[in-house]
Amino acid sequence: MTPQSVGAQGVGMQRPTHILNAASNLLGIALLIIAGLNVSHIADKSFADEIAWLAAVCLASSCLLSYLSLRHSQPGERFEDWADRIFLIGLIMLIGSIVVLAIGNR
Repeated sequence: MTPQSVGAQGVGMQRPTHILNAASNLLGIALLIIAGLNVSHIADKSFADEIAWLAAVCLASSCLLSYLSLRHSQPGERFEDWADRIFLIGLIMLIGSIVVLAIGNR
């Protein structure tokens, strides 16, 4: 095995853990946004908390799929691919929530 192929395998093996770490951190941020909007009573006036809830559901699903990818005995590429896709959707929704909040408070 060449050093280059070992490095490529190492990067591929770390992908589910990176998705799991990033998704769990962003899930905490989404829940913090939801809590902040509810405490400040802006949730009633803005659509941002609903978008943040959808982002939280996507990010929690991504965490679950990433965890299943790590725990699967065979390479769980199917779980990993779905975790990656759902993570990206959740990230876009989280950014959308912040944009809606920023535009709505002008």
